[in-house]
Amino acid sequence: MKRPSSKIREEITKLQDQLRQAETREAERIGRIALKAGLGEIEIEETVLLAAFEELSARFRDRDEKASGKRGNAGRKGEAAGAAVVGVGAAASGNSEV
Repeated sequence: MKRPSSKIREEITKLQDQLRQAETREAERIGRIALKAGLGEIEIEETVLLAAFEELSARFRDRDEKASGKRGNAGRKGEAAGAAVVGVGAAASGNSEV
């Protein structure tokens, strides 16, 4: 049985709202953790911080892939920012304030 386009649009709207709510919950969770770790008190460029988060994410993904036996890292967003990751070490060590 075919559904009318208006019903499909309603479902899409509901799903978009659910996605926004889920992203908000995730952002709040990550934000609370970042504040507990002291990131709120550090002046750091957003691009450098993003690169550090991408590096951290890749580290945990790699660990999970090794545990599950999955292979391949092609197409990861974090790898696209490889040049920015180079500057993360200095920022993470506290030698560079922006």
